[in-house]
Amino acid sequence: MEKHLTTDFTEACFLVDLSNVVRNQHLGEPGARSLRRLSLLVDAAKALARDPDVKLYLVADASLRRGGRREFTDPADIRLLGRWVDRGLVEELPDADPRLLELCAYTGIPVISGDRFRGHRDEHPWIQGNTDDFLEAVPASGRTVRLVPVDMGVARAVDMSRKHEEDVLKKMGLLDGRRTPRFDIVGRNWRCEERRCTLYDTRKGSAALLPRVVGGVPRCQNHGTALVDDGPRRATVQLKLLVEGELKGRFTLEDGTLVRVGRAPGEGGITLHGLVPDHLTGGLSRSHVELRVTGGIVHVSDHSTYGTQWRSGPGPWQPLGPAGRQYRGGDELQLTEGVVLSRSGRRFPTELAQDWQRRQPPPPEATAETRLY
Repeated sequence: MEKHLTTDFTEACFLVDLSNVVRNQHLGEPGARSLRRLSLLVDAAKALARDPDVKLYLVADASLRRGGRREFTDPADIRLLGRWVDRGLVEELPDADPRLLELCAYTGIPVISGDRFRGHRDEHPWIQGNTDDFLEAVPASGRTVRLVPVDMGVARAVDMSRKHEEDVLKKMGLLDGRRTPRFDIVGRNWRCEERRCTLYDTRKGSAALLPRVVGGVPRCQNHGTALVDDGPRRATVQLKLLVEGELKGRFTLEDGTLVRVGRAPGEGGITLHGLVPDHLTGGLSRSHVELRVTGGIVHVSDHSTYGTQWRSGPGPWQPLGPAGRQYRGGDELQLTEGVVLSRSGRRFPTELAQDWQRRQPPPPEATAETRLY
């Protein structure tokens, strides 16, 4: 099998997400992890490329080898994998995904993976709708494997946000065995006992990081010390401001709050003056929409002069109206042409809810009557 592995990606016919393949229990023998699945993949690659000497470039998460020793069907796989890493036959990284996508974008070599990389589509928009650069290993007759092209589809913004957050939680050790968040940890605030450290302080700065779990204990990324439980974390929701399709700001709201959004909505509101260019502010009211967060549920109502449009997903825009409606993840509000407020899918944003409230108040001209050019 080793003769089909290369240390030089320019020689490779395929880039392989090794962690994804080794953990795919639909392939080959039973068990949580097995290098035998790579052997089956080599045979499938030879058949697809019609090349008996086909070369593969392997990239793996460090957790494949270091975090799951007891999950390998054959303990010898751990030793073999270690030798491959030492010889450069496997590029081992904390997270393999960015490297695989970087190499694919740079070289055009297709990636073999069952991952849809939804958490990386903001920085790699070429993945959206891609039908040429990704292959997936699937079971075939006689316990063999074949490679099939993957249509990556077009992921919704909310799905991309959720997947990105899941990837972050995974890196921080905050997903359990069922890939659900460790609510016993992410549902709490944490404090580093180093007096000058504000990485996790919800009362200072503009962000509070999620803790990294090492050996079951939340620890400070800077000092390595155990963090102190600092009380329950209030539920939060995140909004994104898009101006002519470009992200201009994020706003995190806490549970139990009522916030108005507009050109100059007054104290405690989200001021869009300075974020929206002058040629688009004509259709923005001083207080345009009102958001009420209760029990993690957001209700939005229209308070504008010229109206607000609402939609869920890619469907048509509909009038929001003063009675309002529930504002779910992935929903969008068009405040005026080119200005959209989107509900993010993230459940645990690191941005502090009070950060946007510290911004400078708008100048007097921002509070003028609403005008539509």
